[in-house]
Amino acid sequence: MSNRLFQSVVLQMKECTDRVIGVIDVEGSVVACNDLPVIGEQWPNAVEALNSERDTALVIGDRTFKSLSGWRAQFDYAVFVQGDDEQAKLICNMAAVALNGVKSYYEEKYDKAAFVKNIISDNILVGDIYAQAEKLHFPADAPRAVFLVRPVEGGENGILDTVQAMFPNRQNDFVFSMSDNDVVLVKQIPEGSVPKDLYKIAAGIEETIETELKLKVVIGIGTIAEHIRELARAYKEAQTAIDVGKVFEAERSIINYDNLGIGRLIYQLPITLCEMFLQEVFKKNPIDALDQETLFTINKFFENNLNVSETARKLFVHRNTLVYRLEKIKKLTGLDLREFDDAITFKVALMVKKYLTSRGITN
Repeated sequence: MSNRLFQSVVLQMKECTDRVIGVIDVEGSVVACNDLPVIGEQWPNAVEALNSERDTALVIGDRTFKSLSGWRAQFDYAVFVQGDDEQAKLICNMAAVALNGVKSYYEEKYDKAAFVKNIISDNILVGDIYAQAEKLHFPADAPRAVFLVRPVEGGENGILDTVQAMFPNRQNDFVFSMSDNDVVLVKQIPEGSVPKDLYKIAAGIEETIETELKLKVVIGIGTIAEHIRELARAYKEAQTAIDVGKVFEAERSIINYDNLGIGRLIYQLPITLCEMFLQEVFKKNPIDALDQETLFTINKFFENNLNVSETARKLFVHRNTLVYRLEKIKKLTGLDLREFDDAITFKVALMVKKYLTSRGITN
């Protein structure tokens, strides 16, 4: 951010009020002020207070402060006004509006992170992407990956700053918040990178957050974007990966869009079509007629690639006992799980049922 822009605005404000007005940065340094000797002073005591009260005007000593809008969990800049009275609060709020406008203008025009965020948010026209990329000297055709980090419970609680510290290269790697919970990493990756490489990056993020913050997170990974215009698609894929994974891969904390398989297709189907499918497959008896032991047996049978002997061994039952259970399932549903086509139909039906349950549909 250019401090000269802040300085220009606060100097103009001197014509409207006799109050001292200025701006401090994230370190507590005064970077702009209409009382010139104050510039360069260090006020670290204000930083901690502002980080805990970001959205309201806050009196610290004999000054009133208000943080400017930003993407970090901590403030980037804050405006201050001399005084602790109501007039100081009013002036501080008005100055924050003006300086936020300057900050937004600068970021839209010169800030690469703001540019990337606008792309993945679909807040910029495709035609404007190329012009802005050229203006910012932003390589358009470098491969990049999008990682969406979401805490399992609660807000982001320091995740943003932790991930930013892991990827300090602000020219190639961009980390920002997309909501109160979601943190996004857009990382430039080497040519020829494969999904396994992206998984390693995600695993490193997960481990660091768990170690430093004691938080559990789930991380969605989109497919590699070979061009900046594909970043929005990669971000949506990362979102889909988390949403689909929550239904079909609840035990996994890192989900790659490339590995969603048929779950991705089912997730995009209309609910009425899913209900019709279950009714057609289970004409004899509804799927709810199967007890938990039977469903456990079926899932083990699928896990062992329809191998009767191996499944019986894993279940600690005699082979004939398993065959009897499979015959019982055939009588109940009309599907013989030892037949590949019937097994596929049943597997898809189980996933459709799980999807409907996740939507609160139990019948």
